[in-house]
Amino acid sequence: MAKKKQDSSISTIWMLTREYDSLAGAGGVKDVSRQLAEALVRIEKKVTVLLPCYGFMNPASLGFVQQPTVFSVDMNYAAEDRREEVTIWQKTLHGVTVLLVDAERYREKQSVYTYTEKDEERNPYHVKGNGHFDYFAMNVLLQKAALDLMILSEEKPDIIHCQDGHTAILPALLREGPVYRHYFTATAAVVTIHNAGHGHHQEVRDLPFARAVTGLPRDLIQNNLLDGAFDPFLAASSFAVLNTVSENYARELRETDDDALTGWLGHRLMARGVHLEGITNGFNAEDFDTTRPAQLGLAASYDPAAGDLEGKKTCRQELFRLLAEESPENIKRFGSLTKDSGKPLFTLIGRLTAQKGGDILLPALAALLQTDSAFQVLILGSGTKDFEEKLVRLAENKKHAGRLCLLIGYDVQLANRIYAAGDFFLIPSRYEPCGLTDYIAQLAGSLPVVHHIGGLLKVEDGVTGFAFSEYSPESLIGAMERAIRVFRKSPAKILAMQEAAAKRVKQSCTWDRVVPRYLELYQKARETLGKRQKK
Repeated sequence: MAKKKQDSSISTIWMLTREYDSLAGAGGVKDVSRQLAEALVRIEKKVTVLLPCYGFMNPASLGFVQQPTVFSVDMNYAAEDRREEVTIWQKTLHGVTVLLVDAERYREKQSVYTYTEKDEERNPYHVKGNGHFDYFAMNVLLQKAALDLMILSEEKPDIIHCQDGHTAILPALLREGPVYRHYFTATAAVVTIHNAGHGHHQEVRDLPFARAVTGLPRDLIQNNLLDGAFDPFLAASSFAVLNTVSENYARELRETDDDALTGWLGHRLMARGVHLEGITNGFNAEDFDTTRPAQLGLAASYDPAAGDLEGKKTCRQELFRLLAEESPENIKRFGSLTKDSGKPLFTLIGRLTAQKGGDILLPALAALLQTDSAFQVLILGSGTKDFEEKLVRLAENKKHAGRLCLLIGYDVQLANRIYAAGDFFLIPSRYEPCGLTDYIAQLAGSLPVVHHIGGLLKVEDGVTGFAFSEYSPESLIGAMERAIRVFRKSPAKILAMQEAAAKRVKQSCTWDRVVPRYLELYQKARETLGKRQKK
């Protein structure tokens, strides 16, 4: 009965995000944004998602329709009053109304967060892999455009759900922005922290600029500084309910010294009396259904949850053939793999950065490749120049010929094929708020090898994957050696683990199981808003 009352009190949700799966993505934010939105639609909520229309997107060819609404958004600089023109594109995707904010600031961007190789060729100051210099203005424009559009459309949603620091200023705008505070009296806000690590807060040190472009009061800017920078998460904490993407990551930020990696954001929130909720992300298993190979671009069907791994061999053979005969478009290949299905294959797909464990991955691979010649490694991703260059040298070392292949870039179908081909999937992250690639790997029959931190505690060592606790090359090597040893000596154990891992994701980790937690969070945000208004 209580749940029915809760559901009926929340009917309209707007979600702001810089990423959305199938349109624009760089990490797990894209998956959460789409899958949570669709899960809400399945329980009959009206969901509208708003994100930028980047330069690499062609909205018309994607089926979006340009709306007649054209408006200007106040985007003042410290010494200059300014406005930026915005138009809107709209499309319904799986029941979700998706709106693209089209503005010059976004059209000139060829990647979601960072400069590309082409950007660097045009302007040597826009170094490949570096973040956009106007990131803060990009974020503010999205948030102000969303609120302006709601007013123009006479929309007053029950909840505005802000995904990560890119949209975390919006709750302060709702309550303290002179244009917005009277209109949105009944709208509550939730902010989901996907990554609280250094460099992910979307903070800004130019305080006069922050005040000018946001239009927020000087005291609000000054009272929400972290290490001297205006911090969107801190600003949100007085006006919204905050959560992060796993229970354990929320605990680490509140209770452990790992919070040092965030600049002590978690402890600052705790000192303010802010309770940081933890909700572990779900995953839609049907999005990686190996029994339907055509939708994933796989060569054969198989079903790890049923103990059927036969087709996985075909998938690996086809991937090896592809890598031997051609280089996928927009992918730079270094090193090679020999066709040898008898050797265990470790794979990695993701950002090649320190946060993702690059500093222990490099020495671990270099050492293990010298001591054990009977395993292979395939890596797909991109990252900082330093990590890329070191991995290239490792892959092109003649001693490792046929054993290590590095693919710099990203392609969805190629990633699917790599998931399907691998025996083990490396996630050596220094910290990991939740992790979604472990879900995909397990559904593909590839056992994760993880640093047991944050959301990666959901991988059970020896049951659904292999885990190591100490963050060091030696610990990563130890976990890989254990995986290799079980692979060689106990193939039945590997098969049982593959089956158990895939079953667990399908049965216990879906968004339909997670979405009630978000409804509770939305209800808490509404109740908290009501209490504030009574004061």
